[in-house]
This record gives sequence, C-alpha cells and structure tokens, in this order.
Amino acid sequence: MGIMEDFTRGIAELAVTVGANVQPGQIVVVSAEPGHLPLAREIARAAYDRGARFVDVSVFDPLLKRVRVQHAEPDTLAFVPPWLPSAVLAQGEAGAATVRITGPTRPGALDGLDPALAGRDMLPMLPERRTVINDRSINWTLVPHPSPGWAAVAHPELPPEEALARLVDELSHICRLDEPDPAAAWRERMTMLAGVGERLTERRFDAIRLRGPGTDLTVGLLPSSRWLTTAMTNRDGVGHLANLPTEELLTTPDPERVDGVVASSRPLTLAGATVDGMRIRFEGGRAVSIEADRGADVLKGYTSRDPGAARLGELALVDGLGRIGPLGTVFHETLLDENAATHLAFGWGYLAPVADPDDHARVNTSAIHVDFMIGSAEMTVEGLTDDGTAVTILDRGDWRI
Repeated sequence: MGIMEDFTRGIAELAVTVGANVQPGQIVVVSAEPGHLPLAREIARAAYDRGARFVDVSVFDPLLKRVRVQHAEPDTLAFVPPWLPSAVLAQGEAGAATVRITGPTRPGALDGLDPALAGRDMLPMLPERRTVINDRSINWTLVPHPSPGWAAVAHPELPPEEALARLVDELSHICRLDEPDPAAAWRERMTMLAGVGERLTERRFDAIRLRGPGTDLTVGLLPSSRWLTTAMTNRDGVGHLANLPTEELLTTPDPERVDGVVASSRPLTLAGATVDGMRIRFEGGRAVSIEADRGADVLKGYTSRDPGAARLGELALVDGLGRIGPLGTVFHETLLDENAATHLAFGWGYLAPVADPDDHARVNTSAIHVDFMIGSAEMTVEGLTDDGTAVTILDRGDWRI
C-alpha cells in the first residue's frame, strides 16, 4: 500500500477502536465531505469488523454551501430543515457512535462571497450536537483526512505531490500512527495529562491569568470547574477520545468573569474566510472589542449571533510536549491548530468539566462554539487563588504544577 492508503487504514482503525470506541451492536454515524469518502469507507469496514449494527455516512459538500450563499434569499440562510436536528437527537436516543472526518477538501470554497452572508449558514454545525455531547448520549470522535487541496494550503511552498506527502507524514506523526502501538501511545499521553488535570483541579483556583505577546487576560472559573482531557465516558460507561489528535487540558470557565486583552497566535478559518491577527478586549465576560488584521467582520458576525456568542465557553491549556506545535505548521484546520497552542472558545461550554450540577446553569450557552488560538512559546499561565496569590501553572510550554 502507498502512504495514503497506510494512513487511511491506520486512522480508521484508531477512530473506531480508540476514538469513538465502537461497541458491538452500535449504530455508527460518519460525517464527511466528498473528498473524505475513502476514509469513510475504511471506517465503515473497521466498524463492521468490530460488530457495528449499521454504518450511516452523511456527506456535506462545501460547494453546495457556496451555491446556497450565492443564490438563496439572504433571509433564508439561517434556516435548517427540521429533519436535520431531529436526526442528531435521534442519534443520541439510539446511543450511537459518531465519527466526524475533518480536513478541508475544498479550501476557498467560499472565496469571493460576503463572509457575513456565509456566516449565516451554520451548516453542517447544528446546536443539537451540543445537546447530545453534554448529555453524554453518544461516544464520539473527530479525525483528520489529508487531501491535495488541504496540502496546498498547509504547504504552499511545495509542489503538489510533495505537499501531500508532507501532510500525510505530519498527520501520521501527530496521530501517533508512527508508534509501534498507537493506542498505547495515546493512553500514555492521556494518563500524563490527566495527572496534571487532577493536580490543577485539586488547587481549586478562582481564576486563570494568561500572559504573552499582546495578551494579559484573566479568566474566572466556576466553583466546581475541573480540568479534563478529551478522554471522555458516555452515559453507558463507554470511554472514548473525542479528538484525534488531542493535546489539550480543558475546563469550562465562568462566562461572566473574563477581563483583559488577548491576541491570537494562529489564524482561524471561519465561514470560509481567514481571521488573522485578532485582538480582543473582554470586560465583565463579554468581548467588547474585536479587531483583526483581516477577517474581523466574520468573527464579529459570529459573536453577535446570540447573547452567549461573545462570551467564553472553554479554556484549554496546551503544553510543549505535544506533537503538533513543534512542527511549526499552520494547518488551517481547527482540530489540529487548537491542539498546537493554548486556546479559548467563544460560545457554548461543555458540562463535563463542571462537577456540581448546581453550577450547570451558569455554563455559557450559544448556537456557536468557535475555538481560537492564543498560546505561544512566550506565554505564562498562572492560577489565582481566592486571596489573589498567583501560582505558575505553565511557563513556556512546561508544566510547573
């Protein structure tokens, strides 16, 4: 087999056994773009070999989204046919396993369109996805699939064949497929991060302060906020790894206690547009000023979608021991770029990191969840106690706790 075939088979096995952890008799739902179909087929094969009852593949074509934005009436772009959210909720009721394949197959599919219009069409994102994640009714994962289009964006300096080979090699490395036992390598990494998370949780910090180039931000925590990896357990006790790759330690912040300024360290691809050089000021939890070298209007459109869209739903710390950041590649794919650097997310927050159900009502809610990267080699992260004492947590990529 060639390198692409080797990668496809390897990541499919990892997605089914470690990522979603498909159980015998489960329904498996795979979400893909047309260029992802070779991996979708391999995931189906691996899932059936593991005893899946049925594998349903859903395909979303970004070029059809372009057609809609170009030709549909603008006031219809936010419309979602009722059977689409119903299908997501039905997956939860069935206790399905889900795998979403990521990686742009048609970079620039929305080029030349009004980003504000493109941002009204949130598909394939659906708010009901938040529901089935937060009620832990599914075991789920996201995995990347390389394509020539993505390779050209990640490595524009290389000829097409070399760019694709480089991307495949990088994805194999960061997904730990180059290890003798990739599953064991992921268990080792998650065990290490979980240990750090336990120590952070035990300290019960009142807030986190992040300082770096262009950033001096204090993020308040909820009374029962805890620090978790993306190794999760569904309501039936099935463990799964929500992202492959994953290098983050995340928590859910207090959406009303965020103050200061923050600057992005990597570009963000949103609604087909690139948002780069972001500078954001928070007061009382809300982003009151959003500027960027390019694409600011796109992000402003997202953060004005509903009352929770301009508040934070996630804070995630990323150390220097992961495999993505050291590569120095900007992948222009959030699944990868967010795991290269400490990041924040506008919009809805996860319930799992909030231990006390009484605190769940304080978790941010929104139709959006937009991660953006702020970490760098110069960043220092401190935990602040109730009396204001600062304890260094992460300094230049190294854990200090």
